[in-house]
Amino acid sequence: MPINRRSLILSSTAGAVVLGSPGGALAGLGLDAAHLGVRPGAPDDQSAKLQRAIDHAARRRLPLVLAPGHYRAGNLHLASGTQIVGVRGATSLTFTGGPSLLSAEHAEAITLSGLILDGGGQPLPARRGLVHLSDVRGLRITDCSLLHAGGDAIHLLQCDGIISGNLITDAGDSGLFSNDSRGLVIKGNSIRGSSNGGIRIWQSEKRHDGSLVADNIVEDTKAVAGGNGPYGNAISVFRAADVIVHNNTIRRAAFTAIRGNSASNIQIIGNSCTALHEVAIYSEFSFEGAVIAANVIDGAALGVSVTNLDEGGRLAVVQGNIIRNLVMRSPQGGQSDGVGIAAGAAETVVTGNVIENAPRMGIVAGFGPYLRNVNITGNVVRKTDIGVAVSVVHGAGP
Repeated sequence: MPINRRSLILSSTAGAVVLGSPGGALAGLGLDAAHLGVRPGAPDDQSAKLQRAIDHAARRRLPLVLAPGHYRAGNLHLASGTQIVGVRGATSLTFTGGPSLLSAEHAEAITLSGLILDGGGQPLPARRGLVHLSDVRGLRITDCSLLHAGGDAIHLLQCDGIISGNLITDAGDSGLFSNDSRGLVIKGNSIRGSSNGGIRIWQSEKRHDGSLVADNIVEDTKAVAGGNGPYGNAISVFRAADVIVHNNTIRRAAFTAIRGNSASNIQIIGNSCTALHEVAIYSEFSFEGAVIAANVIDGAALGVSVTNLDEGGRLAVVQGNIIRNLVMRSPQGGQSDGVGIAAGAAETVVTGNVIENAPRMGIVAGFGPYLRNVNITGNVVRKTDIGVAVSVVHGAGP
């Protein structure tokens, strides 16, 4: 039908009537939760009212808009199409109890944006998150703050989507834990003070994952659960193949800045890693394919380790990294303390790196008999006791 000025005005007016109707819709935004009985600042638990409002908005495929203020709630379930939108820095949900604050399973197109989600340090069941999502497709969590979770702040199982622009502080376990997910984009988040891990990208068996972990800031990662490496890593990739870890800023971790364990085709590129208490960047155990390039490492017990030929570790490039100020302080007190680069995986190239202030050794090729086809060339090594060390025991390869 031809569009003229009169028909355009009539259609615009009709739209305004619908959006401003008593059903609670806000022009251009969605449904106002206040029109559905949800009140900011109410002293009582609003879980039941919030759940009804969430379900109503999801059925209509409209965002549920929460005005600035505090809301007390817990154990809220998110159906497909749920969109909860707050005013960034002003809309706060305080956890009152249950297995999670927000959860969903077998759902799609879920969005959380502009919310403060405060766990209050209340303990969560094992392997649960303050936000706990299972088999969710098309997930978006953006511009939220997740505070004081009593377990994982965000726990994802078999999900895909985008997690970006969030602030996560003082999580009781991990800031973000993903298991068996596919192609997540985890970008531009700030994660501080996690008790056991910053970002974990895991698979229950070795297979494709394809997630991108980029432009995040991860600081002050602790290892409250103890152990010799499963905990205390800022970014951990376990059995997940084809993951890219790029351009992250990592400071102060109890163990490792970036740890790839049995993670094939991992790319660890352009990260800034400072003040680590063990190995700064690890590719270990049964991996095939690792590129560790253009990272800056300042302060660790060992700069870069590609290892475990005994477990099938092979095919690695360690190139163009700046590694300096290594120290003798690993929690394990191992022989790797004070080493710039350790190449104990097969078919490995170590080239174009600059290493300075490595108290024990600049570069080590092999460990015992575990050495095969390692090429070390074109590096600059200074201020170290031994420049390049090579394993020459019986059975070591070239």
